Amino acid sequence: MSQSPAADPLGAALRAAVAEAEQFVDAAGWNTPRQLFALVRTDELLAHEPGLIGQIGPGDDDPEGTPPEYTSIEQGQLPGETVADALATIAWPDEIAGCILVLEIMVDSGGTLAEGRMAVGVMRDRAGGACALRWRHAPHGPVTYSPDLAPDVITALHATFEP
Repeated sequence: MSQSPAADPLGAALRAAVAEAEQFVDAAGWNTPRQLFALVRTDELLAHEPGLIGQIGPGDDDPEGTPPEYTSIEQGQLPGETVADALATIAWPDEIAGCILVLEIMVDSGGTLAEGRMAVGVMRDRAGGACALRWRHAPHGPVTYSPDLAPDVITALHATFEP
C-alpha cells in the first residue's frame, strides 16, 4: 500500500524532481543521450549560491511559489558503453542528496518494439526510488509514475552513493 504525499514528503519530493528532470529532457525532443542529474537540497543550494534566488521556480505542487525541496543539477551526458559501466564510475560527494538518470529505452511488447523515455531517481538515505515513463508513440499522453518500473537501475543508482 502506498503512502499519501503528506505521509511521505521525501517520496513526494523525489517524485517531483524525477518529473521535472523528465520534462526538462522531453523539451529537447527524442533521440537524446542519457543524462544524469544530481539532487541537492534547494535551501542549501541557495545558501551557497544566493545569486540563484528567484531563478529556482516553485514546486509543481505549490501554487504559492515555494521553491521545491530539491533542485536537480544537470551533470551532462552519461559516458560509457552501458549504463551499468558508466554508473560504476560515479561516486557522489556528501552534499549530493540524490540523483536522477534519464534515458531512452526500447521495450519488446509481444514482438513489437516500443520506444520510451525513462527517468529514474533515488535518494542517498532512502531505499527504493521513483520512476517516470513517457512513450514516444504518445508524447503528449500520460506519463506513468511508479516507484518500481526499473529496479535494476534503482539498484545501480543507489550504488553510486556507496563508499
